[in-house]
Amino acid sequence: MRKEPLVTGLLYHICTKSIAGYKIFKFNEDYLRMLVMMKYYAYKEPPMKFSAYQKLEERRRCEIFQKLINKERIVEILAYCIMPTHLHLILSQLKKDGISLYMKNLLNSYTRYFNTKNKRKGPLWQGRFKSVLIKTDEQLLHLTRYIHLNPTSDNLGERPEDWPYSSYNEYLNNSKEPLCSFSKYLNIDPKAYKTFVETRKDYQKRLSEIKHLLLE
Repeated sequence: MRKEPLVTGLLYHICTKSIAGYKIFKFNEDYLRMLVMMKYYAYKEPPMKFSAYQKLEERRRCEIFQKLINKERIVEILAYCIMPTHLHLILSQLKKDGISLYMKNLLNSYTRYFNTKNKRKGPLWQGRFKSVLIKTDEQLLHLTRYIHLNPTSDNLGERPEDWPYSSYNEYLNNSKEPLCSFSKYLNIDPKAYKTFVETRKDYQKRLSEIKHLLLE
């Protein structure tokens, strides 16, 4: 059990990593799978496992999802970034034990998918996910920037908006299928936010490179 239980109504930065830095998101279909699962498991009591849901024809999936979105959510997603070896989320817990249940469903479902696809067995993630309580609006704002700069820090693109598997383009109002609910927590002007993020890009990348050298 956790030393301090996650509290309903509060915000948390969640990070979970693969075992031994193993690349668990290799192809576009892997990232897209996780994105849809992130939306699916945010709602209370999904009617079936995601793997069964995915096997249904599109019309039936749409019917089920329309019913699902009328249910209560157990978490709200404020920001995310899916990286080849790890996952960052900023979550608001809406129901008791909501984050723990959400992460359990999400990570177990992806493990089953990945292991089946790659004909492997065993765990995929480094134990339990890590969580940090977000106490202030300033902390929240800076964490979103840190998360959205992960891809450029790891040389996965020149600009953060080039990485399609983060919420950065939602913050710039450039996303056709938004996943996050951040407007009631942060009053963001897209142009100002873009400047706020990009002025930190080179500095965060240098920090990442120095950290890598020290660990070597």
